[in-house]
Amino acid sequence: MSGPSLEQFSYDNKIVKYFGVATIAWGLVGMLVGLIVAIQLFLPEANFGNPYTTFGRIRPLHTNAVIFAFVGNAIFAGIYYSMPRLLKAPMWNKNLSWFHFWGWQLIILLAAITLPLGITTSKEYAELEWPIDILIAVVWVAFGANMIGTLLTRREKHMYVAIWFYLASFVTVAVLHIFNSLALPVSFLKSYSAYAGVQDALVQWWYGHNAVAFFLTTPFLGLMYYYLPKAANRPVYSYKLSIVHFWSLIFLYIWAGPHHLLYTALPEWAQVLGVIFSVMLIAPSWGGMVNGLLTLRGAWDKVRVDPVLKFMVVAVTAYGMATFEGPMLSLKNVNAIAHYTDWIVGHVHIGGLGWNGFFTFAMLYWLWPKMWRTNLYSTKLATTHFWLGTIGIIFYALPLYVSALTQSLMLKEFTEAGRLAYPNFIETVIQIVPMYILRALGGLLYLTGAFLLVYNMIMTAKQGKFVAEEADEAPALAPHVEEKGEFWHRAWERKPVFFTLLATVAILIGGIIEIIPTILVKSNVPTITSVQPYTPLELQGRDLYISHGCVGCHSQMIRPFRSETERYGEYSKAGEYVYDRPFLWGSKRSGPDLHRVGGKYPDSWHYHHMMDPTSMSPGSLMPAYDWMSTNIMDHSSLPDKISTLRSLGVPYPEGYEAQAQADLYVQADGIVKNLKSAGIEVVPDSEIVALIAYLQRLGTDIKKTTASNP
Repeated sequence: MSGPSLEQFSYDNKIVKYFGVATIAWGLVGMLVGLIVAIQLFLPEANFGNPYTTFGRIRPLHTNAVIFAFVGNAIFAGIYYSMPRLLKAPMWNKNLSWFHFWGWQLIILLAAITLPLGITTSKEYAELEWPIDILIAVVWVAFGANMIGTLLTRREKHMYVAIWFYLASFVTVAVLHIFNSLALPVSFLKSYSAYAGVQDALVQWWYGHNAVAFFLTTPFLGLMYYYLPKAANRPVYSYKLSIVHFWSLIFLYIWAGPHHLLYTALPEWAQVLGVIFSVMLIAPSWGGMVNGLLTLRGAWDKVRVDPVLKFMVVAVTAYGMATFEGPMLSLKNVNAIAHYTDWIVGHVHIGGLGWNGFFTFAMLYWLWPKMWRTNLYSTKLATTHFWLGTIGIIFYALPLYVSALTQSLMLKEFTEAGRLAYPNFIETVIQIVPMYILRALGGLLYLTGAFLLVYNMIMTAKQGKFVAEEADEAPALAPHVEEKGEFWHRAWERKPVFFTLLATVAILIGGIIEIIPTILVKSNVPTITSVQPYTPLELQGRDLYISHGCVGCHSQMIRPFRSETERYGEYSKAGEYVYDRPFLWGSKRSGPDLHRVGGKYPDSWHYHHMMDPTSMSPGSLMPAYDWMSTNIMDHSSLPDKISTLRSLGVPYPEGYEAQAQADLYVQADGIVKNLKSAGIEVVPDSEIVALIAYLQRLGTDIKKTTASNP
């Protein structure tokens, strides 16, 4: 008897090549910008003296370039190669593939233009303004439609484990992006978040933590389950472990966002939930690491000679380290030491450089010879790249841990007399400068290794011949016949739509339980009657503060620790942030917290501090913002801002738009007079006047609180 007839088809390697080249190109750009950012932390003059390349502006450019350009393109290259081969079917629609490719590159280009210009929402990993957010959603849906279409036209009955992770990543990122990006536009390049204060913080870190989870983790776990067994020529260690790993990971991860907000004004119950689920996450995370490393059983001799496996082993190990450190950092006693320090930066880069970077390098070294039908040009160069990268990670991460402990211990230390041992924040900054220099050296080593990869890829391509369409054949998908006693999960794997719906339910539960009560139950954010909306000039100053990325170095959240209340003032209350769109609590402190800075210094102090920070704080590593004294602010959008914020619930009186400009100039004239009395001449429309107005407002409402209000 003859078997089923075979159908002829081919795999599109051209789209994989384009995504691969984009991965390499944007990777170099992102790493180079990161190196410049690292240098600015000990040499602020490296901003070249203009507003477009300051730390606050190009730090989000670096994070977006590395996460969405380098890692994002790597994910798509890996999926467009592996998914068709796992399903024995070409991608469903070539036009969608190319729309996805060019749409994604356009998004990256728009980010590279808008972020240095200060066009930003200020939300971590979600800084892009609303028109770009819409484009991201459209391109992402096109990518997902192409995946679902391929699943529906597949020739392979069961979905392999890698595809489970691809699907969960697509669904979750779509949900996260849409809900976190909800905003009301003021103009084509300006919007205000639909959420305010505490709610905005919770939604942002529900997104921010799970962007790390479902963009930097789950897609790469899918890639690991495909490329590591291929490179090692060994089957995955345990199918059942992969099932437990997948479902427990996607269910638990979505709850963990609040661990970024411990000891803040977030309701205690939400913080507790974040801690509980973060600690539980170590089990499925390490289940994935174990499944990856044990897949190499019987192949460890190859690791000594194969640079692809070298990169993969360190990548999976770095994943294990980062996913141990994450739950540990979510413990409140550890978080009290680590949060707002460089420990968080080091933790993120163990995952970024080790897990994402190294696995991307391994995948590219494996893919290029396959698609060009040749051998890797130089194993020695690849091995050199491996060691440069590994040493680079060590030089990057270890100094940041030393920096974090130094800063935390100094800031919390008291003398025998009960006073702060180091009352001036700048004392801690001076101590950690050598650590920043070593960190930049580590980044330089890592970047040097990436340049070796570029040369190796070019030479590999030159010595081979690219196969644009790779032919294959397989029988058509036969109608399913129910097998007696079939394992339940194997049955799910035959139903891609049902499987996707189950994954969607799993990821929605945690978000719904944490976010909806925080928004709807008013007791979660006790109101303070003395807290009033920002005046027009303060609003303009706040938007300027956001535009310059000041939140990248300064927090606005004083936690209820004695060391912080002694240094900064009364701890922060939830009700103080009800008009903050977006919230500006910050993630790290390269400078002191600013939540109680209002009224602490005269207007002239702020002026001199912005013109030359070292004049007010000797040893400061903050760059000068001297252009703010001459740059003129355009206040023409102010009426639209007032109207938009009123639509979002801010109690500006009806018709206040007509009065706002006059009120703005009354307050501006007052600041100008104060500065003139100190011998400083500025015009009321200058940027520095608006910024001073905002800084002088910070934290002053709480001083007016009466005993009858919380």
